Amino acid sequence: MAKVVGVGFKEIGKIYWFKPESYDLKVNDYVVVETVRGIELARVIEPIKEVDDNEIEHDLKPVIRIATEKDIERYQENKIKAQNAIEKIKEIIEKHELEMKTIDCEYTLDSSKLLIYYTADGRVDFRELVKDLASEFRVRIELRQIGQRESAKMIGGIGPCGRPICCKSHLREFDLVTMKAAKEQGMALSAGKIAGLCGKLMCCINYESDYYTEIKEKLPAVGEYVTTPSCPCCKVISVDYLRQLVRTETEGNEYEEWPATKVQKIDKEELEKNTDGTNS
Repeated sequence: MAKVVGVGFKEIGKIYWFKPESYDLKVNDYVVVETVRGIELARVIEPIKEVDDNEIEHDLKPVIRIATEKDIERYQENKIKAQNAIEKIKEIIEKHELEMKTIDCEYTLDSSKLLIYYTADGRVDFRELVKDLASEFRVRIELRQIGQRESAKMIGGIGPCGRPICCKSHLREFDLVTMKAAKEQGMALSAGKIAGLCGKLMCCINYESDYYTEIKEKLPAVGEYVTTPSCPCCKVISVDYLRQLVRTETEGNEYEEWPATKVQKIDKEELEKNTDGTNS
């Protein structure tokens, strides 16, 4: 077992584990840690706990210290510096005529490095760009290419539902969203209907997947046969899983809609037996 504390670097971002050392850390405390990016300020999201060693994917780094007022002050100053740097970064990129879009930038806590996040359709040769940026800002420059989902998370925006997009408001990590999940929910499979601001499948498609999986086991499927109060054997032609309504077609080509509680699946063997009896 290992003792860990969960910290985050963004307001809504992935949670990372660090060794708490001997510090008595509580949720919302600020700490200073070292990451692959450099020295950074982080906020405690999850309290100290013990986890199995096999749950730890990487070597745990220790918390360097509880953040001081000076650390937090420097962090706020760096945020302002980064905001002011964005336009100059875009200007220098434009001068180099590179096919890349600057999304965000940030300084490490000790201001020794400026990280620049960008999107691009392919690989970009930015060797000369880095030299110009280093000359302009007098710090080490690190350019990081990110995907469309990460870009949307950084920028934010309003989704088709009229609410702030999930990845900016509450989702800390991206889960895999599949076309299969959209199909199972009977969604219109046009990009305009199921794609988010990032152009990828909307994260919220996953929210009801478990419900659809569960309800599909209880309700008849399209093509199956059921009994209803008015028909001893009729075919299911559509199912509204949210309202739990089953639409059927009788032998006389009449269409009816019933609450799921009013229909009963016909056993396949029983159906085949009845069919054989009818044919004989």
